Amino acid sequence: MPSDPLAPLLDLPGVTDGVARSRSAVDALLGNRTLRRRSPDVSAESSLRGAWASAWLAGEQVALDDVRSGQASDGPVTQGALRAQAAIGALADTWTRAPRQALARLHALAAADLVDDADVLGRPAPEAAQRLDILAAVLGETSAPAVVVAAIVHGEILGLDAFAPASGVVARAAVRLTLVERGLDPKSLVVVEAGHRELGAAYDEALAAYRSATRTGIAAWIVHCCDAVVAGAQESTAICEALARG
Repeated sequence: MPSDPLAPLLDLPGVTDGVARSRSAVDALLGNRTLRRRSPDVSAESSLRGAWASAWLAGEQVALDDVRSGQASDGPVTQGALRAQAAIGALADTWTRAPRQALARLHALAAADLVDDADVLGRPAPEAAQRLDILAAVLGETSAPAVVVAAIVHGEILGLDAFAPASGVVARAAVRLTLVERGLDPKSLVVVEAGHRELGAAYDEALAAYRSATRTGIAAWIVHCCDAVVAGAQESTAICEALARG
């Protein structure tokens, strides 16, 4: 294995350009003047919209206004996504030191209302355990760009359906943790989940490509994830603009 196990991914077609696009989009967001005074408000709104979009992608499609007002309180996927989002700040250090532990916590939060047997919470599917161990080892060894690392985290968890029945919510929360912990989005402002939602059917298509384990498929997935970060940064910019207008 090379000294950085994810370094070869930067040679895949479109990846370097995708990384540059996502970095530019996040830099543009971070330069928004509204963040000088309202950064916590933008982060809170990003978390809310992220939970809503993540639940939507998982099949529980409720109105954003209903989530905001609490009228979606009966939706178990949405409530789990909200709990997972709320834990991002507290889990950032754990994600750095013990990613398997952080994933277990995210699963417990996301799937609490979805399973009858509480003993399964925090436990990955047996067939995914070895791959998750490898993923944890890779996270400790790589210095690849944050968006590339996040794409691999996302693809592994969701592609393996590692934390059913909430693998998607867990995977997307883990993306947030990765972007925070690796410095691309330290204040968790980017609504990357909304980016995936906006890209529509391309999300499932890109995941299928990743599961193929071919160079072309993995490249397509990483580029898609870069595009989702770009779209998510644009969503956050819209939040800034709305707050500036009052």
